[in-house]
Amino acid sequence: MTQTLSLDALEAIKQKQQATWASGDYVTIGTTLQIVGESLCEAVDVAAGWRVLDVAAGNGNAALAAARRGAEVTASDYVEGLLQRAQRRAEADGLHLETRVADAEDLPFDDATFDCVLSTFGVMFTPHPQRAAAELFRVCRPGGRIGLANWTPYGFVGRMFKIVGQHATPPVGVPSPLAWGTEERLRELLGARARVDINRRQFIFRFRSGEDYFDTFRAYYGPLLRAWDGLDAAGRESLRTQLVALAEEANRATVGSLAVPSDYLEVVATRQPS
Repeated sequence: MTQTLSLDALEAIKQKQQATWASGDYVTIGTTLQIVGESLCEAVDVAAGWRVLDVAAGNGNAALAAARRGAEVTASDYVEGLLQRAQRRAEADGLHLETRVADAEDLPFDDATFDCVLSTFGVMFTPHPQRAAAELFRVCRPGGRIGLANWTPYGFVGRMFKIVGQHATPPVGVPSPLAWGTEERLRELLGARARVDINRRQFIFRFRSGEDYFDTFRAYYGPLLRAWDGLDAAGRESLRTQLVALAEEANRATVGSLAVPSDYLEVVATRQPS
């Protein structure tokens, strides 16, 4: 049974999460995931002129994909530095993008403001899933669409988080973010208010080797960087050994490089008319 946390406890957890995602340089990892944002916008069928919100946007993959399709896009995240990088990417590509520092569980927008709300590997990490899901629906107009990309528990990233969790205990009382990568949980969170279509997809992580994958994530990916910083020498060696082995086991490349498929769920929820 999941422990019920007080608002103060949830806020403290959120502040720690914010510091975690602000550490390292997520842009180095996030930029490689651009194809997921493009695929999600096609699945949602983003139309020119739509008002689109990218929640927990990071460095703006889904936001930029929607802007390329002629939408009027706002990217929101609680890490301002990531939004600044998203803005620079938009300017480099000649795209218009609004940014707004915002908590995914308390979005600073009026009801039914957007035709479409997106999140790629973002909203799944909120500590209060029901509140986050309610906010997605609140700011999306009746008949509008919510598009999500969520890592699954049993894919490569899910297995990576399991190993990290064995070395750095997750906060007590916070549901696993990987539950957003299961059909059962998604239908619990979204199904009462929307028609939900779910498809299993794969993203391919590409590195020179298992060691290259680990060194890159250890340097730039906040959750792994924070776990590493809290370990002694033996813990670090264990974490490194297990994650390199995981990557090498999952490698589908045959010669000289690393290509690791990681399952995620691509979700399109069409909000019921009010």
